[in-house]
Amino acid sequence: MGEPARHSGLEAYGQPGRTGHAADRGEPGRRAARTARRFAAAVGAALALLSAAPAGALPNGGNLPAADSTVSAEYPVVMTIETMTPMVTAQNGTVTITGQVTNGGKSVLKSAHAAVRKPWSGKPLTARSELLNVAGRTSPTGSDGVELDSPQYALNELGPGQTQQYTLGVAVNDLQLSGEGVYELAVDVWGSTADNQRDRPLGIARTFLPYSPTPADAQPSKVATLWPLVHAPVLAAQTISENEQTVSVLRDDSLAADFSPGGRLYELVDTGSKLPGLTWVVDPDLLDTAFAMTRPYRVQKPGTEHQAAKEDNTVQGTGQAAATAWLEKLRTAVAKPTSQVVSLPYADPDLASIAHNGADLQGMDAALGKAATAGRLTVEGRLAVDTRSDVAWPYQGYLDQQIAGVAQRAGAGLVLVNGASLPESDALKYTPTAVRPIGNGQTGVVADETIAGLFQSDLNTPQAQTLAVQRFLAETFVISRQEPQNPRGLLVMPPRELTADTAKVLATALQTAQTGKWVEQVKLDVVAQSAPDPKANGSVPAAADYPAHARSSELPSSDLTGTIKIQSDLDLLMRVLTLPQRVRGPFSAAMVRSMSTEWRTQAPAGSTYRDGVSTYLGDLTKAVKVPQKNVITLAGDTGVLQVSVRNDLTQPVTNLKLVLRPTQPNRLRVSDPEELVLPASQSVTLRFQAEAQNNGPVQMTAQLWTTGPDSRPYGDEQRFTVEVTSVTNGVLYVFGGGLVLLLLAALRFFRQRKRRGTDTEDPDAPLSEEPAPAGDAGDGEGPERGGAAQTPRGSAADGRDQATSDEKVGP
Repeated sequence: MGEPARHSGLEAYGQPGRTGHAADRGEPGRRAARTARRFAAAVGAALALLSAAPAGALPNGGNLPAADSTVSAEYPVVMTIETMTPMVTAQNGTVTITGQVTNGGKSVLKSAHAAVRKPWSGKPLTARSELLNVAGRTSPTGSDGVELDSPQYALNELGPGQTQQYTLGVAVNDLQLSGEGVYELAVDVWGSTADNQRDRPLGIARTFLPYSPTPADAQPSKVATLWPLVHAPVLAAQTISENEQTVSVLRDDSLAADFSPGGRLYELVDTGSKLPGLTWVVDPDLLDTAFAMTRPYRVQKPGTEHQAAKEDNTVQGTGQAAATAWLEKLRTAVAKPTSQVVSLPYADPDLASIAHNGADLQGMDAALGKAATAGRLTVEGRLAVDTRSDVAWPYQGYLDQQIAGVAQRAGAGLVLVNGASLPESDALKYTPTAVRPIGNGQTGVVADETIAGLFQSDLNTPQAQTLAVQRFLAETFVISRQEPQNPRGLLVMPPRELTADTAKVLATALQTAQTGKWVEQVKLDVVAQSAPDPKANGSVPAAADYPAHARSSELPSSDLTGTIKIQSDLDLLMRVLTLPQRVRGPFSAAMVRSMSTEWRTQAPAGSTYRDGVSTYLGDLTKAVKVPQKNVITLAGDTGVLQVSVRNDLTQPVTNLKLVLRPTQPNRLRVSDPEELVLPASQSVTLRFQAEAQNNGPVQMTAQLWTTGPDSRPYGDEQRFTVEVTSVTNGVLYVFGGGLVLLLLAALRFFRQRKRRGTDTEDPDAPLSEEPAPAGDAGDGEGPERGGAAQTPRGSAADGRDQATSDEKVGP
């Protein structure tokens, strides 16, 4: 086919030679003048647009080609490309394009049609910067190529806001492609509007077309793709007993839908199972939750997160069958020899938040180390595969020196990094391999920022899906041809919350590129073990260079401090439980879940979860308590104070003692405490010998303490009053006798001093005293008597200090 004369390339912007409209053919002079002005304006606009685009920046979030033209009075049409078949073409083929034309202006479109543009100059785009320039255009320019006379799709008159579908099938030979490579493929709309009768380009849509006429000699790039399986934590620290079995409790039943066909996690496993060489990145907590759901489980009712789980505030879970089938499907998928499994630390703690807001908290490093170990054991146990657990994946892959340090202390030797954190120098004219040393014995595997950005959003429309696939094919094709005999190792890093639609688009892109033989899908280890490029950037930025938008969503230091306090409170509870294993595991897991990266996008739910864990742990601790009392009467100078202690847990507790302390020990003395054992769901009464010196009220505190060398207060202290009545006259006589003895001693001392005044003995010599009379006791106080006596288990105390509630709490 000869060079088309209608709307062709720069001619469409006013070069002489454009034909096809009667007005232009009848007025060649005016046509030439108009077309010259159009050409000058168009070229000027194109140059201004290219110069205004910031280097390294892409429109639409920095990733995809412009989906449609910028709507203005001059360019009122919104143009989209929804499908392109095939996605990679060869000689003698036909490319079929479908899409939509929408009138985004305020005037009616008239005499309009859609047509394909032949790439300008017929030369391929050989540099990634050229792909960037094409993606950055928003309005029609001469650089978009030459519009073909055929095929063209005539459009109806479209009023403002109206849309029409189009289909164009173009012969590859008509595109006159000069050879193997990636080409821009543009579709535009040409016509006029009711308020501007001038025939002109009204809008444009662009994509990329890889052209591979013959098998290439280039070696394929080795591409490792992360396939994340994560979910916000839903497994609560609480359990309840049902039919003599321990039943797990979930904060909601969202996973029942996610595990079912059509659900996000089901579709991720189903799609991933069809791909070779995937690296499954798994949150072990998700596997534990799925396993818990394979048996009967309960779900908290809304608003009961801070309450002890019971039958009346929970409902039966509905996802048992779905969870069982999903786990089995996942085990089959990851068992493929070409697959690799990476276990995140248990519950995927937010390394970036910890590094910036909680790295110095005592116990944090130990918690992260335990999370890594628990993660590996959980994944290996639930999936029956070997797993790699020394991999750190900070939030969105953003890295700085503080994050790298925390990852290293947690045992991570391999760090998955967003290319935005380690940008390459402009002097480097090719894409380096992904692996590189980043210091401190750690290795970074750096995801290409542009490629990763293609899959960050939910690609749930045909337009977005086609744009992402074609851009992925273009980028990887150009990379593979930069140094054909030096294949690259690339990392594709989708977001943790990878959606089902986006996963299918990514799978299509990977399969198409592998079929084209310029990409080979491999495990993460293959890329990580390849030789690094010495010219690649391996300098980890300082914390001050961490992206502000990522820092704004971090878990605050108050949340992390409260989470670490959970461990301290848990340690205290563990000291008194006789069956600590029933509590330690669930709460240790819940503590790590409280720091999960998934709370970044669900901050309110994260706060509710953390508060629920703290409140429930507090309730368990307070379940062992001294019931509140007001007044205890002590009739006489000696007697017994009876104080009860209640255990509302469903297991016995030990290693406790009760300490009574009067605020006025000179008026009331109490015997030493003794250790006690509290049976499950019962009270015991302790008897303390008391000796009073005066009538009247004395304030008393009762406090439980743990036993042992590092004894600590346990729970809150209780304050009450001891009312002392009827101190006997004999006691008063003793007080009076003591006073007489003191007076006699003073008189004797005075007489001895007087006698020494006439003696010649050494004045510093000790006094020669006669033996004191029996019973001369100075202040008249005797040793403490008696001690604490514990009644048999389950005995009732006096009604005023006996706990009356039979409610059972916790494990």
